[in-house]
Amino acid sequence: MKTRKLYNRIAVLRKERNISRKELAEIIGVNFQTVGYLEREEYNPSLDLAFKISQYFDLPIELVFSTSPLKPLSQELNNLRNKNGGN
Repeated sequence: MKTRKLYNRIAVLRKERNISRKELAEIIGVNFQTVGYLEREEYNPSLDLAFKISQYFDLPIELVFSTSPLKPLSQELNNLRNKNGGN
């Protein structure tokens, strides 16, 4: 079975927090090169790694990773708020 491509927001989220690839790698327990592969979407993370990344950024996993191209995060958050009754 062919591996499907995963899209992600890691680079945007990392820059927003002003942390380097090396710093993120240390936090999530991987080599800094792995973070680069993830950001360039050359490598799909394990489920465990995807959860670690999502937890670090304090976002639901579906706002960090997707099987289809991602919309701007602000648009995704607005959609999520509207879906949950505006809270």
